[in-house]
Amino acid sequence: MAYTYDDQNIFAKILRGEIPNTTVLETEHSLAFQDIQPQAPTHILVIPKGPYVCFDHFAQNASDAEITDYVRAVGEICKMEGLEENGFRLIANTGRDGVQDVPHLHVHILAGRGLGRMLARAE
Repeated sequence: MAYTYDDQNIFAKILRGEIPNTTVLETEHSLAFQDIQPQAPTHILVIPKGPYVCFDHFAQNASDAEITDYVRAVGEICKMEGLEENGFRLIANTGRDGVQDVPHLHVHILAGRGLGRMLARAE
């Protein structure tokens, strides 16, 4: 599938400094910030700085440096927030069926309470 990046999405605007955010961590290739509508006591979004629509787009097209930086940024946030002890959930939604709201790759780091089962068993 060919991906077309929309440079007017909210995360692109955050990266350009047009929309403020509460930064948790910024690295050469990644930005992490507090979700403005948190679904758990800890709800941090992590985005790559490059124009990637979703995880598979990123995995197939990002440089090794971007991929390494992004994965390590997620790990660093979990360490900074002390999430290793009780655990956390990492979610990356993609496309219509995955209910992706913003067409820029982002993972949600959710923690701070029991999160329950992610999906009900398909029948």
